[in-house]
Amino acid sequence: MNNKPTIIFVHGFWGGAAHWSKVITELSHRGYAALHAVEVPLTSLADDVERTRKMIAQVDGDVLLVGHSYGGAVITEAGNHSNVVGLVYIAAFAPDSNESPGSITQQNLPAAAANLAPDSDGYLWVKADKFHESFCQDLSADEGLVMGVTQKAPIASTFGDTISTPAWKTKPSWYQISTEDRMINHENQVLMSSRLNAKKVISLSASHASLASKPKEVADLIDEAATALAK
Repeated sequence: MNNKPTIIFVHGFWGGAAHWSKVITELSHRGYAALHAVEVPLTSLADDVERTRKMIAQVDGDVLLVGHSYGGAVITEAGNHSNVVGLVYIAAFAPDSNESPGSITQQNLPAAAANLAPDSDGYLWVKADKFHESFCQDLSADEGLVMGVTQKAPIASTFGDTISTPAWKTKPSWYQISTEDRMINHENQVLMSSRLNAKKVISLSASHASLASKPKEVADLIDEAATALAK
């Protein structure tokens, strides 16, 4: 039982692969070497899934996908790849068939919905002066400033892209709920996690950026999943 799967991290809206930096460091210190973080374009679900699938295909062996935020929608579709043996959702969307992140969001609007602003090119931003309070209120103001300035905005239409076949229906999953999340309503996270038949669901008193504010606890869940999937 020593061969743990390779871990591939998928970021969400308003950030890049570096959002996983603290979790990557934590897992590396625990002896994990097979770690990859895919940089998805955030141009459409199809584009983001395809980029993730290409990285999965480069791995010789089992893969554990870990998605944050919209990255959960990406792993829900990309997780159907034969190499993928499990899914971990970190304050993430886990849509069902024909659901989109947008349709789920509409069920219970998040507190920060008013702080989103589209630009003339079709990209959707978190207002820079509202990023800290919206996305990562449990990080320092300086960390929030950097995240806000370096945010990676999605094409707004990506919010409406729907899932075809959710991998969580056939692959084991784990879910972390952020109870103080202002980007994905806490009630929506509870709803999504409750229908996964997940191996484990944990709740953290954290913002949407739990991967940065609670990296040890997030790494604990990923480590537990990887250990359970070891062969």
